[in-house]
Amino acid sequence: MLALLRFHSPTRDQAWRATVRQVWEQVEQRDQWNREAHHELLTYMFPAWHGTGGEMFHWAQERCAHAPRGLPLHTLPLVALAESHRQRMEKDGDRYGLTVHPWTDNPSTQQAWDHWWAYRAPARPHAAFYEDANYFAHALSFANRHREAAEVFDSIGLYATDVPWTYCGDAQTLFSRHRTWAVKASAPYPRRR
Repeated sequence: MLALLRFHSPTRDQAWRATVRQVWEQVEQRDQWNREAHHELLTYMFPAWHGTGGEMFHWAQERCAHAPRGLPLHTLPLVALAESHRQRMEKDGDRYGLTVHPWTDNPSTQQAWDHWWAYRAPARPHAAFYEDANYFAHALSFANRHREAAEVFDSIGLYATDVPWTYCGDAQTLFSRHRTWAVKASAPYPRRR
């Protein structure tokens, strides 16, 4: 229903917001921490659809503040950050550039580590694990936290996703480059004799 509302919403008036709110209440009654529903509503709030940047970030942070540890919902702010970066690149292009990395010193990356990654069930990854892990590896990589990213890349294996890597360039090139840097950063230092 959330996807249908996003695609078929004519405007963003009060009646439409009430409909979205009603559908969201049903989601919370049936499966309060449903990953797909959270991502659908976050996408609905993307400025490219029916929301604003502030609303998107606020909602993602608010959901993380209440989500239990170990849930991949703690990557929602990273999804919002990547979408914000994509829109700025689309709008400003060369004037914005890749030298601006909104992931540097972003507390959402550490929050995802502390509240999702450290508590997840590694033996039984969820259905959209690779998507969430790619967002997390991307955030760690662009924050120059390659040593920590090594563990995430190891869990991903070869299952790279285009998004969010394409938001910063060629997905395959960036994924491979950052995975190589992560492996090197996590390698033990050779002993000097």
